[in-house]
Amino acid sequence: MTAKRERAEKAGRGGEEEAARWLEGEGWEILARRRKTKLGEIDLVARRENLIAFVEVKWRRSVPDLDLAIDERRLARVAAAVGAVAHEYASDGEDI
Repeated sequence: MTAKRERAEKAGRGGEEEAARWLEGEGWEILARRRKTKLGEIDLVARRENLIAFVEVKWRRSVPDLDLAIDERRLARVAAAVGAVAHEYASDGEDI
């Protein structure tokens, strides 16, 4: 892994940690971090009351760079990963 990629990976993991702390501050319980599936990875899985959220975190140096952070291919990969594991987090009465 190149030094540039290592820095990006570290920043991304820091962004995920910051997002998890924010969610917890808003009353969400973090159920999983970096949930790996055969189809891809889900950064965070969180629950608040009867709602389960599958969270993809993108960290960039500037807000305009966020527009390029996720494209249809990446979004489809995350959606496929969620589809593969959503049933594991659902219980009666919960919305996913």
